[in-house]
Amino acid sequence: MAAAAGGGGGGRREPPHTLQGLLEMAVAAGEPQAPPREPMGEERQQWLRAAVAEALGGAGGAQEELRRCLGVLGGPCPGEEAPERGRGETGPHEQALELLADLCESLDNATDFCALGGLETVVGLLGHPWAPLRAGAARVVGACAQNLPGAQGRALALGALPALLGGLRGDPDPRVPPCALFAISCLVRAQPEGLEQFERLGGLEALGGALQSPRPPLRARAAFLLHCLLREHPRLREPLCRLGTVAQLGALLRTEHDGAHEHALGALCSLATDFPEGVRECRTPALGLEELLRERRVLLQGREEFQEELEFCERLLQLCFETPPEETTMDR
Repeated sequence: MAAAAGGGGGGRREPPHTLQGLLEMAVAAGEPQAPPREPMGEERQQWLRAAVAEALGGAGGAQEELRRCLGVLGGPCPGEEAPERGRGETGPHEQALELLADLCESLDNATDFCALGGLETVVGLLGHPWAPLRAGAARVVGACAQNLPGAQGRALALGALPALLGGLRGDPDPRVPPCALFAISCLVRAQPEGLEQFERLGGLEALGGALQSPRPPLRARAAFLLHCLLREHPRLREPLCRLGTVAQLGALLRTEHDGAHEHALGALCSLATDFPEGVRECRTPALGLEELLRERRVLLQGREEFQEELEFCERLLQLCFETPPEETTMDR
């Protein structure tokens, strides 16, 4: 790996093992002198990803890659035998999971992966002793499940959700919880069976814990999922209010401003819309939400990139603090 990354020495490069590696090689091949270059833009990355995926698929290469990766994952992982030695020989397994996550973003590849028994293999890795393999397995589960109802049902039947919730709640490695939450989101959104299992296993409480994480990316993912679930399932307002979600969201809004705040405000709007208990929670004096919202409104005005967050802010002020109490507490 280090030799491949060295760049200017003229040595032979190790063949790429992932789509990202292929993308980097494709870019490098078009620059004879390899001058310093700007990071590849998102649009260009997407175009190159699509081109590589099409080339692999056209030649039947994608299915061959799926088989190869599953063969790697099905073999022994030498690092398991001696955890005190560090990463050991888990590199091929990590690379296989990375490539599978990329490949399974395609619906056809995800379908083939499931037909090859891939879910059985990766769900078994969710409890692996090595954190990169736990995180990589969660990414693959999410990539498969996000657009494929059959994969959602199969992963749920295999017990993926309890393992993922365990990773979200208490994994000691910071790489695992965000990947676990991504996979959980893909298993419970627009999936009644997944949501029912999620609630039964204490998933709402786990989501509340993620809102309070010291790690901003995990807070952002949790706020996004919470906002989505409330929009899709208004009945969740009652149990979430009971669990103290309004106070958790209020605390999140007092952290350094980032992308999580938009979803936190959106979730609070959902909790306060047509739900008097949610309005009462938002008006709790100890929360100090009215002052926070008025300050935030001033901060966001005139900044186009925060337009949606500003709209949530104004909506919440209107719902909770600019409407006579008798109107908001009236039975629907």
